[in-house]
Amino acid sequence: MNGQNIVKASPESLMAAAKAAQKEGKLPPVHLWNPEFCGDLDMVIKRDGTWFYMGTPIGRHALVKLFSSILKLEDGAYYLVTPVEKVGIRVVDAPFVAVDMEAAGQGANQVITFTTNVEDVVIAGPDRPIRIIRDETGEPSPYVMVRAGLEALIDRKTFYRLIDLGDSKVVDGTDWFGVWSSGQFFPIIPVAELGV
Repeated sequence: MNGQNIVKASPESLMAAAKAAQKEGKLPPVHLWNPEFCGDLDMVIKRDGTWFYMGTPIGRHALVKLFSSILKLEDGAYYLVTPVEKVGIRVVDAPFVAVDMEAAGQGANQVITFTTNVEDVVIAGPDRPIRIIRDETGEPSPYVMVRAGLEALIDRKTFYRLIDLGDSKVVDGTDWFGVWSSGQFFPIIPVAELGV
């Protein structure tokens, strides 16, 4: 986000356009909208999923949920998009947080369903993969794809529950500990590094 190009875009105009675009509870078709870039809005989504506007947390969940419905990722940058406006915002890590999960079935037949902080419900599988990034200390950051390139960071309590569902499988000659969902195995850590 270019600090020299901050706009005074109206959150009210973005809200009105998002409300108008929502039909029967469905997400607006942001993938079809390509308006001109209007500049950056002083809005940031922190790693814990809290949205801030002009340095102040947005406390109304309904408002955060509405803004999340018009979020779009393009070329590694995040925007709030309406049919007539496109403003840049900053995202510290992932735009959503997976705050809960349910699992049904076992092994390759298992299906894992995540719920995000903005009430998206996502079934992990080939089109919505789970991925793990490990930092230099080995600490994992787990993510699940939500929609259109937008991911959710899986929160710690949910990740611990996910680990409880773990299984092992050989992938490309390496024995991995991971989880199954919708017929897809998602590696988490090589079994050799588990230290058990």
